[in-house]
Amino acid sequence: MLFRLHVPTGPLADFVALFWYWRGHDAPRSTERILPMGTMELVIELGAARESWGGISGPHSEAFLIERTEHDELLGVHFNPAGAFPFLGCSAGELHNRYVQLGDLWGDSQADRLLSLLHEAPTVAGKFHVLEQWLLRIAARPLARHAAVAYALTAFQRETALSSVGKAAAAANLSQRRFIEVFRDEVGLTPKLYCRIRRFQRILARIAHADEVDWLDVALSCGYFDQSHFIHDFREFTGLRPTQYMDLRIAGEKNHVRVPD
Repeated sequence: MLFRLHVPTGPLADFVALFWYWRGHDAPRSTERILPMGTMELVIELGAARESWGGISGPHSEAFLIERTEHDELLGVHFNPAGAFPFLGCSAGELHNRYVQLGDLWGDSQADRLLSLLHEAPTVAGKFHVLEQWLLRIAARPLARHAAVAYALTAFQRETALSSVGKAAAAANLSQRRFIEVFRDEVGLTPKLYCRIRRFQRILARIAHADEVDWLDVALSCGYFDQSHFIHDFREFTGLRPTQYMDLRIAGEKNHVRVPD
């Protein structure tokens, strides 16, 4: 297996968390459950030139399945929250719980051109450069978030209690309805749903290296009022009980869960 990462600098740094490349797999074939992260992912299967494909996975509020094989050669972009919208040409909310092929997003000729450029780049670093320059070229201008969205993302990251839509809207000097609309257009989720997913992600980060978990303590420390609300969210976002997740999670990849044969 070969795994490489590239963290962008300059104007893309606020929108793209990282570029990644993965070749090979530790099993001939497997199925994995991907958990909601509140972000978007661009994934391109390089493979043979005529068999290449790519698409963007929108922000999910439910788990979905992927297939992995030992022949995988994947190139991807992991966007920051509200990081993909300048490159979409549509509202991010239209991609909620959806996967959209690059041809449908940018047109077949543009998608084919990108895939051709990636195949022509002989190194992984070269492929990262091609993809970085492509995003810079197609980005909507100005390359910036709405001020209300930028404020809300920072506030939600800093203080879970500020998950109140009304409080965030007032701080951004917008009506509650307008704030929700702007937030959904750029993030792809409503503010309340985004905050629920972020809270769920804090749970996964908290237990990432634990072998045994006091679920009530973890739930309360991550902002849940009681264990029943925590269990409800966990099952909604994963389709699993917490103990099942612990048994099936993949080491080092807290958002990837094995699907038994």
